[in-house]
Amino acid sequence: MRRWAPLAAALLAACADKTHPPRVIAGADPARGLAVMERVGCAACHAIPGIDWPRGLAGPSLDGFGVSPMIAGQLPNRPDVLTAWLIDAPSLSPDTGMPPMPISEAEARDVAAYLYTLDDR
Repeated sequence: MRRWAPLAAALLAACADKTHPPRVIAGADPARGLAVMERVGCAACHAIPGIDWPRGLAGPSLDGFGVSPMIAGQLPNRPDVLTAWLIDAPSLSPDTGMPPMPISEAEARDVAAYLYTLDDR
């Protein structure tokens, strides 16, 4: 068991390490992502920095999402996973309250790029 202790310590330290640069999605535009979020009504369920109204309470606040290690507390916060989540969350987590969204993959990448700018916690 002791031989695993250094590995476990390193993994825990990596989870807490916030010194990595923000996630970047090639070709995605955070400004377009914000516009997509406003158009499809993400703020009806989530409080989202950059969108003043509405400020939904059904889903979690997205403030600080860019530094969160997990999506919905269960999936790794990686651009590929986040893009898939934004398009069809129930396909990744059938028990989620988040519905499939009427957005394209390009729009989902833009939304993800915006979410990764939200690093204030």
